[in-house]
Amino acid sequence: MNNLSLSSLKKLDHEDELLLTLSLSPTTPMDSTTPTFSLPLNLVIPPPLPPSPPPPLPTLLYGSDVNIEENIIESNVALVYDQMNEPSGARMRVGLTTRARKKSTPSLKEGESETITPPYPWATTKRAIVHTLDYLISNGITVISGEVQCKKCQQQYQIQYDLQEKFKEIATFILKTKSVMRDRAPIIWMNPNLPNCKYCNQNNCVKPIISERRSSINWLFLLLGQMIGCCKLDALKYFCMHTKNHRTGAKDRLVYLTYLELCKQLDPEGPFDR
Repeated sequence: MNNLSLSSLKKLDHEDELLLTLSLSPTTPMDSTTPTFSLPLNLVIPPPLPPSPPPPLPTLLYGSDVNIEENIIESNVALVYDQMNEPSGARMRVGLTTRARKKSTPSLKEGESETITPPYPWATTKRAIVHTLDYLISNGITVISGEVQCKKCQQQYQIQYDLQEKFKEIATFILKTKSVMRDRAPIIWMNPNLPNCKYCNQNNCVKPIISERRSSINWLFLLLGQMIGCCKLDALKYFCMHTKNHRTGAKDRLVYLTYLELCKQLDPEGPFDR
């Protein structure tokens, strides 16, 4: 009985030692061949692309210190008016695209005719219509005259204007300022600087003599002297009516229309459309 007990105890002690040895032994390290985790190929995010280079700057046709609009205007003036003696159709048209406007229909009084006897060599047989610049130059009409009177000494006399020189001056002014006029005559047209009197030597005092008979108004002389603003409203309405322009509105609008219409009569292919 004692022998069995002693052997049993030895056996138990041996088993306990084995268990203790197993529990104290180090864990088995992970095999180096164990595969590591990685993303599938179709989920791999590609590296970001380098930023695109900025687009090249546009090449300027003009220097930075040059006014582009001024260059365009001056080039237009040179194209249209530098050679006044060119034959008809030879000048380049530099017009502005504008919408068509309704034209007024002239209404004649009883006994009036569509045609008249030309009151001046530069006037046509139609009311308020002058000859073209090409016609006048080809016929040797290069000086336009008109009657004036001094408001100080009341002296009356005649003034002459060089047709080509004065028309080029007015056309250049229109080309430079038309975009800001907004269909209204500027102050310089509404209250023009008048000529000085050659008799009393007073400044800004010589006014044009405007015929009471409207068919005899010297329109070309008034244009070249930039004195259309001296006309009364009824004379401006008469001009606009017979040139099929809208004749209602304020005086500054009628003066503007009269300037553009006369310039267009002189140069039908010029940039004088509204």
